[in-house]
Amino acid sequence: MTVTESSLYRPDDLDRRIIAHLRIDGRASLSKLSDVLGVARGTVQNRLDRLMDTGILIGFTVRVRADLDEDSVSAITMIEVVGKSTDRVIRKLRGMPEIHTLHTTNGNWDLIAHIRTDSLGEFDRVLRDIRMIEGVSNSETSLLLSSV
Repeated sequence: MTVTESSLYRPDDLDRRIIAHLRIDGRASLSKLSDVLGVARGTVQNRLDRLMDTGILIGFTVRVRADLDEDSVSAITMIEVVGKSTDRVIRKLRGMPEIHTLHTTNGNWDLIAHIRTDSLGEFDRVLRDIRMIEGVSNSETSLLLSSV
């Protein structure tokens, strides 16, 4: 698939259903997905390949229950970007494994990053690294204390 083709591809209902099931169980086998979705195993494989090739699906991750991960540090960082450097900043942020999710937004902030680290020292390093990215002009961070 060429760059032009991949940028034009829009996921359909089946793609969205596959993604939804993978959000619940990222380890689901092709057979299980085909059974749940009522389509052939080969169809699921082809769809997953296309979602990966187009960059719509960028990987799989592990989610840990919050009570098993009590010592970790979790925060939301709002980031202001200077000029037209947003794409460059996003590429740098996506390369940081401590950034769990990254969102564009409107208002005073351009990006919002959900950060997870194993310690305050590591968290401090990640914040410094973010602030050192060329194009980042300002940031504000709020620690997430507990889920309610």
